[in-house]
Amino acid sequence: MYHRFEENKYPSTNTKIANFKNQLNLIKEEKIKFINPYQFNQNLIDQTNLRKVMITIDDAFSSFYENAWPIIKDRKIPIILFVSTREVGKKGYMTWEQIREISKENFVHIGNHSHTHEYLIDYSLNQIKEDLLKSISTFKKEIGYNSNFFSYPFGEYSLEFKNLVRELGFTYAFGQHSGVIDLTKDKFELPRFPINEKYGEIKRFKTLLKTLPFKYKKIIPEEKYINDKTNPPNIIVEFEKMNSNLKNINCFSNEEGQWRNSKIIFLNDFTINIKLQGKFTTERGRVNCSLRDVEGFYRWFGIQFVVAEK
Repeated sequence: MYHRFEENKYPSTNTKIANFKNQLNLIKEEKIKFINPYQFNQNLIDQTNLRKVMITIDDAFSSFYENAWPIIKDRKIPIILFVSTREVGKKGYMTWEQIREISKENFVHIGNHSHTHEYLIDYSLNQIKEDLLKSISTFKKEIGYNSNFFSYPFGEYSLEFKNLVRELGFTYAFGQHSGVIDLTKDKFELPRFPINEKYGEIKRFKTLLKTLPFKYKKIIPEEKYINDKTNPPNIIVEFEKMNSNLKNINCFSNEEGQWRNSKIIFLNDFTINIKLQGKFTTERGRVNCSLRDVEGFYRWFGIQFVVAEK
């Protein structure tokens, strides 16, 4: 997941073009296949061991069109560009003319990223619905269709927000929690690895290219929008039985505002309880778990919780 390109005063969402080129070259060198969003479902159900990646860009900033798009167009790299309809044409954002221009390429898909890009998770369900319906109608007016892909603003969703996205006809929805997609993942809680100046340097990027799906049956709690009574959450993960070396799992979380090792209790051979040592004190609580696999590869999944405003 990318945002800005060569907007160096925003390091938390920016990627330098030199790094972007290096990242694309590494993907090619590793013989990882870029997949077209129009063939996303076919690639999802393909059970071969072929490694694949899909590039997504959120927000449709002008810096994407000016700095990254020429590279993507020249190399014909498939992407989803997620657009928040209210922002289109404002200073620093692409115009509808530019969006229509790139959407003509058969390797580009324009995804829905809400209308306002506000912290929708803190809105009422009716307000969220109004926002999404506005984005859907604007999509149909400006580019002739609404996407089957949705990207939650800030990667934040509640159970009722997720169910609304499903009810409105979307097929897939992406968050901003890290991980590798496979058939065991909820189609409305799909993970992405965020890439920016801090988390896009080459050493880390090489590590990301060595990640594999961490297959699980379910994660409890299903509700990722927590309040003072449910913070910290009691996290239980039931894994698929293919994870034979599960005893070597490591989990990290950012409770009490700092990253630390999480205590893991095995409830049985394939179910763990992740015990947090304190509450999440920032707006977003994160848990990441990894398991060393063969030949330098790691299985990886992440969970993002959102702490409700008091």
